[in-house]
Amino acid sequence: MRWVRVKTQNGPSYGIINNDIISLVRGNLFETIELTGEEIKLANAKIMVPLEPKTFYAAGLNYAQHVIEQAKANNREPNIPDEPHVGYRANNALIADGEPIIKPNDSSEEFQYEGELVVIIGKKGKNLTEDEALDIVFGYSIGNDISERKWQREDRTMWRAKNSDTFKPLGPWIETDVDLNSLTTRVTVNNREVISFKTNSMIFGVKKFISTMSKYLTLVPGDMIWMGTEGHSENLKIGDVCKVSISGIGTLSNQIIADK
Repeated sequence: MRWVRVKTQNGPSYGIINNDIISLVRGNLFETIELTGEEIKLANAKIMVPLEPKTFYAAGLNYAQHVIEQAKANNREPNIPDEPHVGYRANNALIADGEPIIKPNDSSEEFQYEGELVVIIGKKGKNLTEDEALDIVFGYSIGNDISERKWQREDRTMWRAKNSDTFKPLGPWIETDVDLNSLTTRVTVNNREVISFKTNSMIFGVKKFISTMSKYLTLVPGDMIWMGTEGHSENLKIGDVCKVSISGIGTLSNQIIADK
């Protein structure tokens, strides 16, 4: 099932996509919902960020080639992690499909995309085994982890490099029917493919991350985990349109614009 969050006259509303029609619902996404009887054409809908997470988690260095490329860029030896590394991101950075990514005036040329699978938690979970981990997953979406690499190297935290306003495009919707092993992530800039990789070729998969995190953190409905990216990212410039596609889920598209 494909869930989308749209703007209506009565405020944000969730809906179920069937072909090119959105059937609106009332109720909490993770509890009981019912159809309202109202329908909107997908082409006419104002799509919003599909979720404003309670806690916004992010996997760090979770693809081998990305670890190698990042080490090369920083003139050091690659260090493949032997356990999952978990970070945090900020809700203020979230924007929806079609909304612009604002490049700060003082940002460097090292302004880059990272196409990522996003995991949406739908049930409370604590001390889960890997076999139990997927039981608390509601569905999956697509993220573009915009990163300013100069700031990433300079700041003691990544408060600017990863969390500036508009740096986290998310969407366009949440897909619940997903076979992780069949997914391919593809990123294009101005319709030119810049990378394509098997989405599930992670160092640590979704099950491992959720199981490890749940030893120390109680995961709750509405939490979100971005699972990292592969390879080397090219620089983005003002005017570029960056698209992240994951087979079976959809395509997230955003243009880079200048700060005012």
